[in-house]
Amino acid sequence: MGAERVERRLAAILAADVAGYSRLMAGDEAGTLARLKALRRELIDPEIAEHKGRIFKVTGDGMLIEFPSVVEAVGCAVAMQHACLSAAQASPRTSESSSALASTRET
Repeated sequence: MGAERVERRLAAILAADVAGYSRLMAGDEAGTLARLKALRRELIDPEIAEHKGRIFKVTGDGMLIEFPSVVEAVGCAVAMQHACLSAAQASPRTSESSSALASTRET
C-alpha cells in the first residue's frame, strides 16, 4: 500500500460580524441591507482582496475570511475598520451601518 501524501498549510481566520445588526434590521431592514451590501462592495471586499484574503462563509451579519498569514488578517481587519469609520464620518446616511461594521471583532 502506498502512503497518501497529506497537504497541510497554515492559515489565519478572521471572524467579523456587525455590532447591533438585529437593532439595525429592526429599525430599517431594506435600508440596512442596502447599506451593508454597498459597504461590502465598495470597502470590505477590496480590502480583503488587497490582503490576499478569501471569504469562505457568509452569514446574515458576519463572515469568516481566510488569510495566508496573521499579518494579512490583522492588516485587513484594521483597514476595514478604518474604512468603515471614514465612511461613517463622511456620510450621515450610512453612519450607523458603517459604525456597526467598524465594530467588527477579530478572533
